[in-house]
Amino acid sequence: MLTAICTLFEKDYHYGVGALVNSLYVHGFRGIVWAGYRGNLPFWAQPLTLSEGYQEYKVAEGCAIRFVKLETHKHFGYYKPDFMWQLMENYCPEVEALFYFDPDIVNKRDWQYYEHWVNCGVALCGDSWYSMPNNHPTRMAWRKFVESHNFVCDRPLEHHYNAGFIGVPKKYQYILSIWQKLTDIATESGYIDFDDLYSHKCVYNYPYIFGDQSIMNMTLMVTDCPISTIGPEGMDFIPGGDTMSHAISPAIKPWRKKILLRGLQADAPTVTDKLYWNNAQTPIPLYSPRKISLTQMEIRIASGIGRFIRRPAM
Repeated sequence: MLTAICTLFEKDYHYGVGALVNSLYVHGFRGIVWAGYRGNLPFWAQPLTLSEGYQEYKVAEGCAIRFVKLETHKHFGYYKPDFMWQLMENYCPEVEALFYFDPDIVNKRDWQYYEHWVNCGVALCGDSWYSMPNNHPTRMAWRKFVESHNFVCDRPLEHHYNAGFIGVPKKYQYILSIWQKLTDIATESGYIDFDDLYSHKCVYNYPYIFGDQSIMNMTLMVTDCPISTIGPEGMDFIPGGDTMSHAISPAIKPWRKKILLRGLQADAPTVTDKLYWNNAQTPIPLYSPRKISLTQMEIRIASGIGRFIRRPAM
């Protein structure tokens, strides 16, 4: 199956991109990762080959990252469907499926599993806020909003999905155009702010839009393409997952975290922290060997401290 991967990053999120690609490569992905970015290219992406519309960095045999510089003013959360559509139309129209991963995700599963997954329908992963019945008041507000703009909500959903990952088969590409259109309508209606993904004004007022995630879930309500879903364990939001690990906001990203200091503050390293640092060296070396060794040692010490000192349950 011919597939490709994409992500979006700016500022220091290139550290996440590197670990994401490493984790995909060691689990069998061979192909192109399309990385849309603002600002500067990563220091580790050398040498680069210039091509029409992108710059390519060869990661290892059979795997490359193609960097696409973006000029959009949108928050990247709202730009996901735009970027995926652009890729499927102009950059890689030959692919049978395109996957989007947030740059703060680390992969844990063999790539052939993803190819099987997307053959079952649009691939989705449950959010940390997973249970959201069809009669949930927020979902009913979303239904009222989309139906007021001539969409029909024929799909009853009981769960809420995370927008940090989606796999879209080529034949269901139209879901991206609906996602784009609902984003534009919400913007024109004043219900979202392109500069602030989680604006309090938007989250706590009708129709209660929590960034790109709400718009993606609305899109699922008004489209009829098959979907294939796993629960929140798929991103390590609850124990038992074997697919991905997602360092969601407002958690401190693994590459920024002062592991030992936070361990002494009763904040032990998470599964995602450990996976990030396990994937920070090969095939893309994000840090020096000395830095990797020291951080792994800090993780072991902080994990040991965490067996005795823990934050009280909320």
